[in-house]
Amino acid sequence: MAMLNMHIDTLFETVKNQINQEQTSATLSVPDTWAQGRTLYGGISTSLIYTSMRQLVATDKQPRALNTSFIGPIEPDKPFTINISLLREGKNTSQLQGQIIQHDRVCVVVLASFGIERKSKVLIESQTKHLMEAPKKASFMPMIPKVTPRFMRHIQLAKKLGDWPFTGSKISDIHGWMRLKEAPKELTVAHLIALIDVWPPTVLQTLRWPAPASTMSWNLEFILPHAEFKPDNWFAYQAETRHAAHGYANTEANVWDSHGALVAISRQTVTVFD
Repeated sequence: MAMLNMHIDTLFETVKNQINQEQTSATLSVPDTWAQGRTLYGGISTSLIYTSMRQLVATDKQPRALNTSFIGPIEPDKPFTINISLLREGKNTSQLQGQIIQHDRVCVVVLASFGIERKSKVLIESQTKHLMEAPKKASFMPMIPKVTPRFMRHIQLAKKLGDWPFTGSKISDIHGWMRLKEAPKELTVAHLIALIDVWPPTVLQTLRWPAPASTMSWNLEFILPHAEFKPDNWFAYQAETRHAAHGYANTEANVWDSHGALVAISRQTVTVFD
């Protein structure tokens, strides 16, 4: 049974306790406090699939890329099943597919690539930096009924550039910081996945009135190795709108850790019904 304010670590433990080499599926429900609109928050559904995959992959193989397709809504407080398939297990890399199925319908599909660290003559360090000062406190996000996602109670944001959705802004980029409101025992890549998707689509701030929008596809690339994350760390985020027209937007974002090191690149295709 779903609990009202289930901590993210409890959700992760629920799937960890079910997934192993002999059992590649898990069944659970997630409370409405992790919802956005009529579906679960995409960051939490993707991170649950990733957590399930992580149980089946050797620890020396680190996540390199995740490709997520959001196909249909996942009802909160209703059971769903995560199914994991190992598509290929090689010496250096592993390829997996994960699905969330609810009411006999596929809701989310994730393809993931894991790989070991290898010696290479190619070494090009990222020159991508940001100039944002670390936040002293979170920003207040207006809590508008049926507009502000309910999952926001679990996240803290500190916006530095851009506006909140539906404010008629001239800006279509978003810069800021993010972290979990209630720190986990240990902050992992799964927690980072859940954080990165938290920001509203960049184009919603340009609208003057609420309009439905959803992410169709989400691509994440991880920059490794990275320093150890601390549970209360803020992560820097800068997203730009690469193009938007005819009801679709293409956005790209960089994510840095608290030391200023690039840790992830995020790309999304968003539909807007305005």
